[in-house]
Amino acid sequence: MTTQIRRFLMDLVTIFAFWLIFTTAGWQSFNIVSGSLEPTLEVGDRIMVRKFAYGYNRFSVPFNPKFLGDHRIFFTAPKRGDIALFRLPYMQNEDLIKRVIGLPGDTVQMKQGRLYINGKIVPRTKIRDVNYTDYQGMPQHATEYEETLPNGVKHRIYERTDEGEVDNTGLYVVPAGHYFMMGDNRDDSLDSRFLSHMGYVDQKYLVGRADITTFSLYDCDQGKAISCSAGIPLGRFFKVIH
Repeated sequence: MTTQIRRFLMDLVTIFAFWLIFTTAGWQSFNIVSGSLEPTLEVGDRIMVRKFAYGYNRFSVPFNPKFLGDHRIFFTAPKRGDIALFRLPYMQNEDLIKRVIGLPGDTVQMKQGRLYINGKIVPRTKIRDVNYTDYQGMPQHATEYEETLPNGVKHRIYERTDEGEVDNTGLYVVPAGHYFMMGDNRDDSLDSRFLSHMGYVDQKYLVGRADITTFSLYDCDQGKAISCSAGIPLGRFFKVIH
């Protein structure tokens, strides 16, 4: 093996090692590919996920090496309202992203489209009506609300109807060590309300917390009130995620 080839291979190993350390211990880039968190996150947003927010286990590492085990070190519990990235083995190990709504021991319920946590209705304030074309080219109408969670976190949601498939549910009781996740696009999100699909999310599956959008390939033709200049969604660049 020549010296040049050896140096080239060493450079590749160094780059890979740096990437592995950065994406395991620091931040991971993630691309939003569904509308389940609209209007908070739009399809095409590229976000940075803070890996050290919830501590580390094998799900923090690319490729989920099983020899590392499920036990989480340096664990810090998610806060209500966090946008959390997690990976579920029973859902093809996909990277999934939702908002933390229910903490261990909480009760969660939907009644006529309204969210109840521990028996109390979560206040919401109407912002506006929204007519837009979604990322699949379908026309949509939604009402945008600002919702205030019990710990004071304010965030925006879309409601297409208050009589949707999971707008009236039984009482969910969040088990110890688990979290109840929901999308902000309430009528277009497969989340913990569907117990036979996602259900409650075990803390061992957490990957990190979404902090900021870096840039976006959002389609400016959707018709939302997003700042676009020459077809570039600058209003989605370097946006802190709430």
